[in-house]
Amino acid sequence: MTSEFDGHTVDRAQMQANLEKMDALTKRLTAALTHKRDVNPALEAPGQDLFVKAAASFANDVMSNPAKLIGRQMGYWSASMKNLMEEEGDGKASEPAVDRRFKNPLWSSHPFFKYVKNQYLLNAQMLRTIVADAPGLDDRDQGRLDYFTGQLIDALSPTNFLSTNPDALEAAVATNGDSLVQGLENLVQDLEANDGDLMVTLSDPTAFELGKNLATTPGTVVFRNEMFELIQYAPTTETVSSTPVVFFPPWINKYYILDLTPENSLIKWLVGQGHTVFVVSWVNPDARHADVGMDDYITAGYMTAIEQVKTICNVPQVNAVGYCIAGTTLAAVLSLLAQKGDTSVRAASFFTTLTDFSDQGEFIGFLSDDFVDGIEEQCLKDGILDRYYTARTFSYLRANDLVYGPAIRAYMMGKTPPKFDLLHWNGDGTNLPGRMAIEYLRGLCQANQLADGGFAVADAVAHLSDITQPVCAIACETDHIAPWVPSFDGIAKMTQADRTFILAESGHVAGIINPPHKKKYGHYTGLDLTMPAAQAKAGATFHRDTWWGTWQDWLRTHSDGEVPARHPKTDLGAAPGTYVMPKPDAA
Repeated sequence: MTSEFDGHTVDRAQMQANLEKMDALTKRLTAALTHKRDVNPALEAPGQDLFVKAAASFANDVMSNPAKLIGRQMGYWSASMKNLMEEEGDGKASEPAVDRRFKNPLWSSHPFFKYVKNQYLLNAQMLRTIVADAPGLDDRDQGRLDYFTGQLIDALSPTNFLSTNPDALEAAVATNGDSLVQGLENLVQDLEANDGDLMVTLSDPTAFELGKNLATTPGTVVFRNEMFELIQYAPTTETVSSTPVVFFPPWINKYYILDLTPENSLIKWLVGQGHTVFVVSWVNPDARHADVGMDDYITAGYMTAIEQVKTICNVPQVNAVGYCIAGTTLAAVLSLLAQKGDTSVRAASFFTTLTDFSDQGEFIGFLSDDFVDGIEEQCLKDGILDRYYTARTFSYLRANDLVYGPAIRAYMMGKTPPKFDLLHWNGDGTNLPGRMAIEYLRGLCQANQLADGGFAVADAVAHLSDITQPVCAIACETDHIAPWVPSFDGIAKMTQADRTFILAESGHVAGIINPPHKKKYGHYTGLDLTMPAAQAKAGATFHRDTWWGTWQDWLRTHSDGEVPARHPKTDLGAAPGTYVMPKPDAA
């Protein structure tokens, strides 16, 4: 039996079948939620002190200047009435130039959706104005209040609710409810796969397999200990640069960010340029690694890997590369080597690395004691910082792109996640050892010890000012994890080093994984590290192509000519190795 609805033929039998499916899925949903972990409340929201300070600030402002509150309320109500009457006016909320949430034409043409959108934007504008104008808060509390206000505004977007999302409503009508049934199926599957925790699947999980279409650059595991596997890649040129390159990727995610699909692989490209390339593939910690600290990553990790590469290649020096947190740790390693007079690292490269945490950027919301105390408590309980917490934190830094947008597509529209290698890697997170996580958060992020006073690690005290090796830093212009200005400031403090700073377009991952054939993002060179960052950028030279070639030319200047290609001799298994693979209980 069928009927007409707004020009669409409704299949009532199909609708009834979908309702029955949704009943079964709802039971599965309820069962999945019973497995949800107990999360420390301190990791769910900022401490009450922030709310108390904000409320007191607002109350004091109202008492001292009631006319300001009245004027603000009158302006808001006037703008709201104009929006209701579809009138233009000075008080009307300005719409962002590009906001992908509102690309459906109905947001501009349909009276209901147009009103909902404009009122949301007006409310958001009003809320930001109130928060930004809170007197009496210090810069830190103001930054935290701004951040959490933005989170609230993003969460309340009308696109996040079925009744006010025209795309989802159109899909539901067009598919006789199939899209909603499939969306609920997607939601239940995500909850079941994550033990009741809601983590949106960002990439089609069936589209990629390590060693098949990701991490496929030919190589061999040549060393393994309790901290890492060392992979040496097979050469593709007859000769190679004399000084080998060893990559230290971040252990918050897995190493294959550097070796995605063949066309996006930085490792494959660098091997093709005539370099002997090694990469460290870190172990994914579990409760057995609870007492592993930063000193273990340095001694059993960095120092051991560097010595192994020197021995394998029979060379006195290597060129080392650190990405993100691995770059921060590499800076500490360089300081310790300099103190010993050890010249094992000829030159060092830093990819999107913070070594000076005086500006905590968007992480300011998570680096106060209320959150870090909660993380420490969780680490003491579990022995690790579970990947769930780090993945959630990083995702909410770009909530519309990495949380709400994917959730709308999957749960409201019933769509399959895209086939995207970067998003697949992003969802393949790792745990952190409990001790290491707290040392990193307390000593480096909160206390900024590496740049200010010294970071005690591995029976020594590391300082940025100790570093003497030539360094090349690549930062990304729109990086929200390691903003380029504090990255620049940290490299500027390496006063004894020969310093080169390259500023790439785009963000933390896309700016780094930017192969030449895509011709997508350019880069700046010639930034003067003796100047303030903005002034240095203004005087820099812009290049329309990727930074890969510029960096590779820099690497060449820190190697003594060519030698015959080096082939892996030790064989502990083919790349990508075993440490990068999913654990049996996570498969």
